[in-house]
Order: sequence, then C-alpha cells, then structure tokens
Amino acid sequence: MLNPTQLDDLAQRIASVLPKGIQTLQEDLGRNLRASLEAGLARLDLVSREEFDVQSAVLARTREKLSRLEAQVAELEQRLAPGAGSGGG
Repeated sequence: MLNPTQLDDLAQRIASVLPKGIQTLQEDLGRNLRASLEAGLARLDLVSREEFDVQSAVLARTREKLSRLEAQVAELEQRLAPGAGSGGG
C-alpha cells in the first residue's frame, strides 16, 4: 500500500494540473483527493512490498519442502514395489 507521504504527493500532483480557477480550492481538493485515493486503494486489497516478499519466501520454502517430500515418497514407493510382488506366494 502507498504510504501517507506518497498519497499526499500524488494528491498534490493531481491538484496541480487542474486549471487555475480550480487551484484556488487546491488545499480542500487535495484533502478530498487524498481521502478518495485512500478509499479506492483500500478496496483493492493490496499488500505492502515487505509482506509480499515475506510471503514469496514462505512459498519458496514450501515448494522446496514439497519437492523433497515428493522425492522421499517416490523412493519409498520404489522400495515397496519389488517387495510387494515377491511376497505374494
């Protein structure tokens, strides 16, 4: 999510490109734009870059563990397959 400074900066940049007559209301407009931006971004259900990086690392570790477990299962299945055929007599 954008931090408050980034939201203020974005609201000011949007307000600064408005025609001169409207710029007299710039401060009020800036506050309203900032509130609108916050509300819009809140609805998007965004996560911070830090949280994204943490979750990416968790996912990478989980994938690595899954690969190891799949290899172990395949090895155990291979060990059991010849023994299951010879003991059926």
